[in-house]
Amino acid sequence: MEPKKNPKADLTKNSGMYFVIGLAVVMLIIWRALEWKTYDEQTTYDVSLNVEDMLDEEVPMTEQIKTPPPPPPPAAPEIITVVEDEVEVEETVIKSTETSQEEEIIEVDDIAVEDVEEDIDVPFAVIEDVPVFPGCENEKDKRACFNDMMQQHIRKNFRYPEIAQEMGVQGRVSVMFVIQKDGSIGNVRMRGPDQNLEKEAERIISKLPRMTPGKQRGRAVRVPFSIPITFKLQ
Repeated sequence: MEPKKNPKADLTKNSGMYFVIGLAVVMLIIWRALEWKTYDEQTTYDVSLNVEDMLDEEVPMTEQIKTPPPPPPPAAPEIITVVEDEVEVEETVIKSTETSQEEEIIEVDDIAVEDVEEDIDVPFAVIEDVPVFPGCENEKDKRACFNDMMQQHIRKNFRYPEIAQEMGVQGRVSVMFVIQKDGSIGNVRMRGPDQNLEKEAERIISKLPRMTPGKQRGRAVRVPFSIPITFKLQ
């Protein structure tokens, strides 16, 4: 059997060039495919308004109507009183505020002013004339004599409460009272550690005699006075 292929034919000749050309063609086709652009079909419409049709219509013209202001309210009718000729009408007489020479003018010095006595309290330490304790009338220092007589009165009438002794209660009771304008003792107040001691201090003060009241500027006044009474167990 004879071979059909020509032994002189070289099939591999120019194969490299053909490969390169084919590759270039393929790359060109791929590039054109990637760069290919498509556009949607555009339809143009006439969007202009038909102005002529709109102008054919008659547009009514409007005018601003001015409303007249409301009329003013009618004035209130005057009340006219008809008076008959026979009726007498009293006329209003306006008296003058000026004084006449016939009126008597009272001078200020002729008006008597009554002195109103006010109840005032003047403390014992600052009063001009201190209250006089019975027995101190002839003493020069009536203030010192008053204090001495008060101490003598407390010692003379002092009595320790039995209940306070049994309970062992002791302490100081502050006593406040007022020597009234008539010399009597009033408004007695106590403050101490025990009620029994306070009652005993009140009993002692209640036995004070009537005194000569204190005076301020020659007038009798009320004089507050305070003194401590000490209760101490031995």
